[in-house]
Amino acid sequence: MTEPRKMNVESFNLDHTAVAAPFIRLADRKELPHGDVLTKFDVRFTQPNVAHLEMDAVHSIEHSFAECVRDHSAQVIDFGPMGCQTGFYLIMSGDHAPEDIRDLVLATMAQMLELTEVPAANEVQCGWGAHHSLDAMRAAVEEFTAHADELLAVMR
Repeated sequence: MTEPRKMNVESFNLDHTAVAAPFIRLADRKELPHGDVLTKFDVRFTQPNVAHLEMDAVHSIEHSFAECVRDHSAQVIDFGPMGCQTGFYLIMSGDHAPEDIRDLVLATMAQMLELTEVPAANEVQCGWGAHHSLDAMRAAVEEFTAHADELLAVMR
């Protein structure tokens, strides 16, 4: 069998059949022209090609995590969903160890589980304000955090 050609997108080079979700994985590290560093983490909720998050859960996790994580770190650049609906990318300024990001993610998710509503889930602050589910967000976060001790083990 011929090896697939190396792709430009880092995650396209990941063997999605060999990973064991949920996990947190350092996906990329970039040094910018003036010396600043960005690190990108794959925060994977579900097993690729086996399960996915429904879009109301994705949307509500995105809003909740993006709002809450900034209470824990000023180095967050972005938190955005993967198109495959299996996880999210967390982009941080600076160098960060996966262990530190695991702690940040778990602290953020503990705060998310205390929410009584999805942040900015309204027509004024969101492009599809009615498309949220606090219950779906909580269920996905509870499942993810139930594996806290295993999150840094990416491969089967």
